[in-house]
Amino acid sequence: MRIAVVFKDRCHPKRCNLECIAFCPPQRTGSEVIWIDQETGKSTISEETCIACGICVKKCPFDAIRIIGLPEALKEDLVHQFSKNGFRLFRLPVPKEGQAVGLLGPNGVGKTTTVSILSGELVPNLGQYRKKKPQWGPVLEYFAGTELHNYLEKLADGGLKTSMKPQYVDKLPKVVSGKVKDLLEKVDEGDQLDVVGEELGLSSFMDRDVKHLSGGELQRTAIAATMLKDADVYFFDEPSSYLDINQRLRVARTIKSLSERKQVVVIEHDLAIMDFLADVVHIIYGSEGAYGVLAQPRPVRTAINVYLEGYLREENMRFRDREIRFEASPPRTGWKATTLLHYDVLEKRYEGFHLKVEPGKLRKGEVVGVVGPNATGKTTFVKMLAGEEAPTVGEVTAEWKVSYKPQYVESKYEGVVRDLFAAAVGRKAESNYFEAEVLSPLKVRGLMEREVTTLSGGELQRVAIAICLGRDADSYLIDEPSAYLDSNQRMEAAKTIRRVMEKEGKSGLIVDHDVYFIDMVSDSIIVFSGEPGVSGLAQGPFPMREGMNRFLEQVGITFRRDNETNRPRINKPDSRLDREQKHAGEYYYALT
Repeated sequence: MRIAVVFKDRCHPKRCNLECIAFCPPQRTGSEVIWIDQETGKSTISEETCIACGICVKKCPFDAIRIIGLPEALKEDLVHQFSKNGFRLFRLPVPKEGQAVGLLGPNGVGKTTTVSILSGELVPNLGQYRKKKPQWGPVLEYFAGTELHNYLEKLADGGLKTSMKPQYVDKLPKVVSGKVKDLLEKVDEGDQLDVVGEELGLSSFMDRDVKHLSGGELQRTAIAATMLKDADVYFFDEPSSYLDINQRLRVARTIKSLSERKQVVVIEHDLAIMDFLADVVHIIYGSEGAYGVLAQPRPVRTAINVYLEGYLREENMRFRDREIRFEASPPRTGWKATTLLHYDVLEKRYEGFHLKVEPGKLRKGEVVGVVGPNATGKTTFVKMLAGEEAPTVGEVTAEWKVSYKPQYVESKYEGVVRDLFAAAVGRKAESNYFEAEVLSPLKVRGLMEREVTTLSGGELQRVAIAICLGRDADSYLIDEPSAYLDSNQRMEAAKTIRRVMEKEGKSGLIVDHDVYFIDMVSDSIIVFSGEPGVSGLAQGPFPMREGMNRFLEQVGITFRRDNETNRPRINKPDSRLDREQKHAGEYYYALT
């Protein structure tokens, strides 16, 4: 089966020479394969007459076309298609009571579409995209005799109540207003506000207006609002975004407890949290913006290992060109390297907040991970080193060049990505080295002709990381690079950052909350502690094991290494391994 996909947001016929039409071999011999649709003004491709030569894909200056070959058997599994040459979703999962069902896969392959269908927001059209209002009748007939039929029948008849936490919680202040407590009381259908508020730690901002909440506070408010509704099925789309590791675990425990009595479906990119939270996981593979296929459910440990391997053995399908591996032991701990920066005690005081940083140093070729709770001064520390904030006590006097990627990335630049790189990076952006080491692994090359203002959060993040790494600097200070990235993109970003630091002999300071990311990228660790919003204390850098042990002892959890992939896995609280490792003081993972 061959599908042709045209990304409408990238297709700009008025800005090109219609290369897709001009160079198409069948088109040049009189067959109509590609034309400009009069209604949309975009290129349209006939899948019946296309010979899959791939010339239009290579010639399109905006990277707007995909010609993809799929197994013929998938024709029978088509659940939804958005338009001609539009995105297609194949297969659906089945929510089950007493289990947390996870959806794991790259951005843009249909996870949110899947949740929209299962929550009743979207009626699938079974590929009949010309129908403006699909009906449930054909859908129920299509799924007759399957386990999913009973679920969809109840959904169609209104006998199944659903509650969904949206993906983009930062948009909430635009659609709701008022105090957090008042808003949550309106949706509290089971008189559980006090219980849920305690479980999610909402007390400190219950009397605040929604428009004054941070990203993490908005996230927890949205999760609470979802859980307070009396529903049969609960959907959580990326519940860990904006949260530190303490908050992520708190949310994960709460959602897992809910799944013991309700049907729960979770989309999550933090693999450690997915591993801790889910019982079974459906891997979704495909091509971003083109198609997505749901694989059969697997136990969570197996599913994550398969995802890292990039190969579905039962389906004989490789969905990533290489396997993602973790190191069996902490990276370098005792090598000697030139000190790039040494700082004495630093302090920063604001009204109501005090940050103290103990003496430390950064070395060439070293990547330092920065971990700790939200609102304890991590970003302030990075800004002091970058010269964007002046310490109240102490000073950073090193003569060094810094490249800084801020925590929150905005798309205010008027122009295309290529022009942004030319302005921010210069000629290095066109070098073969930069292409191979940065642009290619971060998959930025295909974005070069896109308007910066049209990029998604994940695309903008990848561009920001690439620009940061492209600048000529001694040290690279990168604040929360995993935000908005899917699991695969996070691993590639971590490897890219580490590779650039090693090859160029630079230092990196990486602030992040994803333990997998920190584990993969870091040589050493700076640990933050304190009372969020009131005080912060930064200590380190420590060797990897010591730093992670200090950090995880604060959080109260232990990690072990998976036998197959060496990836970190959270031990179940109070399990034998958890008790043994805490007793031995080995929170990072047990020595073997």
